[in-house]
Amino acid sequence: MTSDPTVNKSPASFNELGLIEPLLARLTELNYQQPTPIQAQAIPGVLAGRDLIAGANTGSGKTATFALPLLQQIDKLSARQKATDKTDKGNYVTGLVLVPTRELAKQVADSIKSYAVHFNGAIKTLAVFGGVSTNKQMLALRGGADIVVATPGRLLDLISSNAVKLDNVKTLVLDEADRMLSLGFTEELTELLALLPNAKQTLLFSATFPEKVSALTQNLLNNPLEVQVQSRDASTLVQRAFTVNKGEKTQVLAHLIQTNLWRQALIFVNAKNSCKHLAEKLAKRGIIAEVFHGDKGQGARSRVLDGFKSGEIDVLIATDIAARGLDIEKLPVVINFDLPRSPSDYMHRIGRSGRAGEVGLAISLLDYEDYNHFKVIEKKNKIRLEREQVEGFEVDEIITAELLKALKPMAKPEGSGKKKRKNLSQANIDIWLNKS
Repeated sequence: MTSDPTVNKSPASFNELGLIEPLLARLTELNYQQPTPIQAQAIPGVLAGRDLIAGANTGSGKTATFALPLLQQIDKLSARQKATDKTDKGNYVTGLVLVPTRELAKQVADSIKSYAVHFNGAIKTLAVFGGVSTNKQMLALRGGADIVVATPGRLLDLISSNAVKLDNVKTLVLDEADRMLSLGFTEELTELLALLPNAKQTLLFSATFPEKVSALTQNLLNNPLEVQVQSRDASTLVQRAFTVNKGEKTQVLAHLIQTNLWRQALIFVNAKNSCKHLAEKLAKRGIIAEVFHGDKGQGARSRVLDGFKSGEIDVLIATDIAARGLDIEKLPVVINFDLPRSPSDYMHRIGRSGRAGEVGLAISLLDYEDYNHFKVIEKKNKIRLEREQVEGFEVDEIITAELLKALKPMAKPEGSGKKKRKNLSQANIDIWLNKS
């Protein structure tokens, strides 16, 4: 893996990146004033045909990093095809973008279509994913497509039905590579990669680089340009951690939503059943929330997301399926009701707010059972947050790191009543003091 010394230069405008006029005009309309760090460092190399491995946090502008060069390259290729009367596309694809979730597939395809408006419909972009009719996608693929954004499983289904062929792919993009591998797409990726031509440009994007991703880069990329942009501008996203008593998270959550008058709030929990249970508890406190998880049909998921994006839905409770590919303009707050199991998912969750330079807020609610895990999240993500309390919901005792260490071998307190919990907590403190 190699780095290019020119990537340290940061073009002040998109005009300096080598993009063509239809793209520059669209970026002006979208009020993209200057390239993000990853765009400035990667786009010139991608336009030059280099393979790319890029590490960047969510919300860093990576979709445009591959979408803009991809559109420009396809436009030039189409012009050459027209000049030689080679315009029969069959069921072939020129640019292939592989993503882990349905929502991300739709999100990326919509972004590409938006960037391509000044090509006057000459570039055909399709999103294919599970949960919807295969027949409709097969019909849409007739005559081929310039760009296909796909989840691996559905793409393999379409290939087996001869609806699409990968023989002519010129550019492959693996977006959220770490997430795809963590979700168990290894076998499907291997099968797809075997169907792709050897001569192609490959662009790989990953927030983290576990062993499986590293192996993938070694086997798949040819002398890649490496770009690492992992930092987030602290001024755009404020992170806060509130300690709460066990069993009082719902009360604290409702209090925060009602007193801060957030126009939208995205709340993360770890289980599908937790979405429904939390929504029911909030409803009793006068807060109407919708839920979003993998058991909902694709049509229902799309309706919920559209309602949340339009502002018709104020509160959305979701599992980690919403941690990637969900782009809500000016989303004011993300709340970790449950801490993510994986420290890397913490950054993906909070990255739903504070996007594209907008000010955002990320809140984590911590009871004593969360305390040690949150320390792991902080260490892995190289952050350290002050532990705060919500006025009117102060914790029974301040839980120190020393106390938690001393109490680690002890059984968790039974019951959730405040009086019983406080007595048990005091007994534990007494034991700790005697030990010390």
